[in-house]
Formats: sequence, C-alpha cells, structure tokens
Amino acid sequence: MDTASLKSWRKTQRERLISERLRVTPAELEAWRVKIDSSLERSFPGLASSRLALCWPIKGEYDARHLAKTLRARGALTALPVVVAPKTPLIFREWHPGTELAVGPMDIPYPKDSAEVVPDAVLLPMNGWDAGGYRLGYGAGFFDRTLASLAKRPVVIGVTYEMAKLDTIHPQPWDIPVDFVVTERGVYRRDPEGMAFLPAPEPGGSGGLSSPVCYADEKFFEGKKP
Repeated sequence: MDTASLKSWRKTQRERLISERLRVTPAELEAWRVKIDSSLERSFPGLASSRLALCWPIKGEYDARHLAKTLRARGALTALPVVVAPKTPLIFREWHPGTELAVGPMDIPYPKDSAEVVPDAVLLPMNGWDAGGYRLGYGAGFFDRTLASLAKRPVVIGVTYEMAKLDTIHPQPWDIPVDFVVTERGVYRRDPEGMAFLPAPEPGGSGGLSSPVCYADEKFFEGKKP
C-alpha cells in the first residue's frame, strides 16, 4: 500500500471506529470502564508507585481519570500530555484536580504551567489496535515521536475496546507498538508472536495475571517513586 492509499485507508478506519464508539451507550461505556480499571489495578500494581501519564478522554474513549484518583491515593503522580508544537514530541505535566488547565488542539485540556514529568508508564487511548500491538490514533504522530525521543521508554499500556480491534493497521517503520493492551475483556501482552491474551486468575489462585504483574513491576516499576 503506497503512502497516499495508507493515509486514506487509516482515515476511513479512524472515522468508522470513532463513529461506532460514539454509538455505544454511556451505561455500556461506564461498564467497560469499570472492567478496564479492575484489570489495570490487578495486573499492574506498580502503577501505584509510578509517574503515570494518561490522556483526557474524548469521543467516548476510556476515561482514566477514575483510576488516576485511586492511584494518586496510593502514591502515584499523574500527568497529562502537552502539545508543544506541530510535528514535535509531547511533554508531560503533572495533573490532579485543581491544576490550572488550558485548552489545546481538539479542545483537549492540558496543564498550563505545572511541573514537567518524565513518565514511567503511559495509558494510551487507541481508536484502533491490531494483532501486533500497533495503534491507530488521530493521525498526527505525536505519541510515536514522543516515545522515540525519550531516553528511557516508559511502559506503554494501550487502553481501548474489543470492538476497535483490526487485523492490521499496516504498520510503517515509524509506528511503535504498545507493550500491553487492556480492553473490557482483559489484558493482552505483546510477545514475539503478537498480542497474547492473559486470562484472569482463578479465584484464590496464582495463575493468569500473575505473569504480567511480575513482568510489569520488575521490568518497569522497580524502585520508581513519584
């Protein structure tokens, strides 16, 4: 697929996926949000002692602000992305209720002048996602540029819905896959063969999600404090 065809295809898919998401009822979105929150809390306990970047939800995206409140109460520092200029990496600034906000591109709020933060982890919304862990965003490429620019890459957890899954987004050399995807179904981890679904543990058992818990904490969060 040539560059022009790929751009047109992604635009069509993005518009379709957003339109379908906007038709989901608020009650259903809230039920999915609760399930995603639960999976994130259970699977990534290290988030509670991390510097966590999240995104202000738009157009029916997963709303991470509820989880952020829970994690801040346990010691996390939370931040939002800030667009500095077109075609440049984002920066992240500390955010919590009461932080002064301004309105940026797509009418998305961002912290106006709080302290800059280098995140340990990012909760990244996905309009679409595929079997390789590649994300269909809004087309500006901000997050790919940002991840490529950081001296130490944070763990990147894509947050999305099962309905947004595609066979492929036709990734290009500049596209960067996420480490995990969390949907209302549960947790997927990127392995050499693609995104592997990790079943929830049996009640009282130690299987299933014990693996990503160890992986996330030991590899990305050990010794990190806000």
